Amino acid sequence: MGFQAEVIIWDFATKQPFQKMKLHKVLIQSLSFSPSEEYLASLGGQDDNMLIVWDVATGKGLCGSSVGHEPANQVKFFNSSNNNMITVQNLNVKIWHADYSAKKLNNTGVNLGNLKRHIMNVVIHPTDVYAYVGTRTGDILELNLERAIYKRSGPARKLFSLGVQCMELLPNGDLLVGTGEGIIAKLGCQNLAVKAQSQVMGAVTSISLTGDGTHFFLGTNQSNTYLVDTDQLNCELRNTCHYEKINDIAFPHNYSEVFATCSINDIRVWNARNRQELLRIQVPNLESFCVGFAQDGKSIISGWNDGKIRAFLPQSGKLMYVINDAHRHGVTAITTTLDSSRLISGGMEGEVRIWRIGKQTQTMEVSMKEHRGRVWAIQVNKSNEQAVSASSDGSCIVWDLKNFTRLTCLFESTMFKQVLFHPDESQLLTTGSDRKITYWDTFDGQAIRMLDGSEDGEVNTLAMTEDGEYFASGGEDQLVKIWSYDEGVVLHEGLGHSATITKTTFSPDQRSLISTGSEGAIFIWNVPQSILQRS
Repeated sequence: MGFQAEVIIWDFATKQPFQKMKLHKVLIQSLSFSPSEEYLASLGGQDDNMLIVWDVATGKGLCGSSVGHEPANQVKFFNSSNNNMITVQNLNVKIWHADYSAKKLNNTGVNLGNLKRHIMNVVIHPTDVYAYVGTRTGDILELNLERAIYKRSGPARKLFSLGVQCMELLPNGDLLVGTGEGIIAKLGCQNLAVKAQSQVMGAVTSISLTGDGTHFFLGTNQSNTYLVDTDQLNCELRNTCHYEKINDIAFPHNYSEVFATCSINDIRVWNARNRQELLRIQVPNLESFCVGFAQDGKSIISGWNDGKIRAFLPQSGKLMYVINDAHRHGVTAITTTLDSSRLISGGMEGEVRIWRIGKQTQTMEVSMKEHRGRVWAIQVNKSNEQAVSASSDGSCIVWDLKNFTRLTCLFESTMFKQVLFHPDESQLLTTGSDRKITYWDTFDGQAIRMLDGSEDGEVNTLAMTEDGEYFASGGEDQLVKIWSYDEGVVLHEGLGHSATITKTTFSPDQRSLISTGSEGAIFIWNVPQSILQRS
């Protein structure tokens, strides 16, 4: 717990670090620039609880002090003073004065009387006479900064559910409040009464006013960004993404304009060109492990942790059919044959099952139980006669789809995460928890070549170009890599994810590479021109 947390000041124009400062431990809770931008105040987390003021030009700490035993939540400079600032903590508020010549920070506690509140955030009136603090209880306290005393609280009748998460002052003195319940409200400065309010999806985490103060952007913990007008608080959804781990990506057959992703609670269909969400299919309190499009494009198929396979219409998201009890403990891999008449699924306990999909009925043709662990991936070959499955039990099996028997089995001391047919179907490509990428002979199941896929962690996913000349990989090292298949070397690397990469896939036109991560991010990468020209 003793590692140092870094404060980095960035040059906005060059996008390069300007200063790097280390004094805090473990976590930095809050930052605030002084009005002249000469100084930066930083507030450590509960393992540190230090308030430090830095010189922006030199990157050196000028003065510091402990804020006490109570965890601190926010620090803010006064609007017209480089020496005064305020901190809010769980049960108290302190006003600080920085004496830069003596290198000291002195504080005065604000008298809250008999009030006991967990205080979350603060905004300061432009005159520096008053401050407003938001509490976990759901009310706003007005403080007199000159006398360091509590003045009043509001709203009077109804408190905000799940606490006040963030606040911002409007130019006319009114107060914008974002709550944990997803309410955005405007309070009058005269009596702290609610003038207007709106509901958004997810707890409000941040508010940022535009330059003219007529609109503001609002972010929520469900990865939604809204543009809201300050007059009526009409909310317009501007941007959205998953807010939990993304488990799978799928493109329709030979169509690169849209793709689908699946996560906890929902499946989403995206426009690949403008990155806008086109459709959201919600199944509350469940997690979708896998998603795909039927080859004819008439349905979106998905596997869920309740053991059901669900198919939806791709334009409306309406439920087409459900296969109940498809697999115990969850459906983890899914694909269809080229004629869309059969569906192949893999489960958490290792079964591979083939389903006949009719107009009104969905019947199981066969259940093949050879794997002893979770099936992570299934792929069907071009002739519809074979399929290959990868499992965490350390085996990959090539199946005969006519006789429903095992043709070949590959064994390795790893948890296989992905298996792919090479386009000429003479070889297989696998990866897994041993960080290796392995080439296998399809005929006899022998390993031909083994590459080190990563130095730092598991490789979770592989994707191959249509001509088989290149493939992409991603995993715990958070790097998207494009490899030459024949040479076995990394040609390009993409750095952007902040957590483990869960899935990668090339678009059908081969111009884009999509990667998803456990942080909920979707990255659309342009395939390098050198690869496009050779392909």
